Amino acid sequence: MAYFYIMKKNIALVTGGYSGEAIISYKSATTIQNNLDKEKYNVFKIDITQNGWFYEAEDGARSAVDKNDFTIIINGEKTAFAAVLIALHGTPGEDGKLQGYFDMLNIPYTGCNAATSAITMNKSYATGVAGKSGVNVARSVLLFDHSPVPAEELLQQLALPLFIKPNSGGSSIGMSKVLQPEELQPAIEKAFKEDRQVLVEEMIAGREFTIGVYKSRGEIITLPMTEVMADASKVFFDFEAKYEGKSTEITPARVDEAIANKVRAAAKKVYAVFNCRGVIRIDFIYNEAAGEPFMLEVNTIPGQSAASIIPQQVVAAGGNLKDFYTLLVEECFG
Repeated sequence: MAYFYIMKKNIALVTGGYSGEAIISYKSATTIQNNLDKEKYNVFKIDITQNGWFYEAEDGARSAVDKNDFTIIINGEKTAFAAVLIALHGTPGEDGKLQGYFDMLNIPYTGCNAATSAITMNKSYATGVAGKSGVNVARSVLLFDHSPVPAEELLQQLALPLFIKPNSGGSSIGMSKVLQPEELQPAIEKAFKEDRQVLVEEMIAGREFTIGVYKSRGEIITLPMTEVMADASKVFFDFEAKYEGKSTEITPARVDEAIANKVRAAAKKVYAVFNCRGVIRIDFIYNEAAGEPFMLEVNTIPGQSAASIIPQQVVAAGGNLKDFYTLLVEECFG
């Protein structure tokens, strides 16, 4: 009798990062590591930090990654990777830097390419591209730290209420909602502590929906959408609301199918316009007066922590994370 053995692929699970979002990256990596199919993959956790890139073994031992070819040494043997699963939020994993590095090394990776990652990480550029492509977006002004604009001038261009956001940040760190003119300048200063560019954006009134989108065998597929409602103590869906349980998330959202269809259609259009790969999450506001969804932002590496939305949506779709992560890894070889 002949026996056939399938060689398991070496997968690098990249986490960490250079921003405050590293704490979310570690939570995402834990969920992914716990659910990756160990019968198909040898999983190696790679922690990318400001102090170096390290392979972290199961016993906690750490050894340096050779950045020349993205390999590690285990028991005296060089180990290379068939692919990289990127679970790193913020820079350098969500803004295209790592993607460009892996492209140069010809190593496949999950998720969007370098150009898409860089554009979508920049909220102003992303809404600009989406708006030019027929997707509804809010009016906004982009500020640079080297060219300050007086708050009074901004209030002549945009109407309150306003959202003030670090332009390339995620997880709502440094974000503020401004209801009164005197609140604008402090909110801008807060955001500039997180980024050298700040987006000042008019608030779109309505219900907030967030929806996961991925591609499988060439087909763009939407997951069941989630309605997000910040608790009464929060004025918007900030970091605490997202990651510390101070929000109500309803998955699948209780919404008329006509509205759901508009959000799904907009989500698929955004995915196609930005030439996305892997799973992304898109945040929308559905404005009743306009009868249309407005895109807020695109998350090319959405959180995968126990509190995160994508895992909720996968389960709501009748799937499981083991199969879903297998799909994402295998898609990157296509």
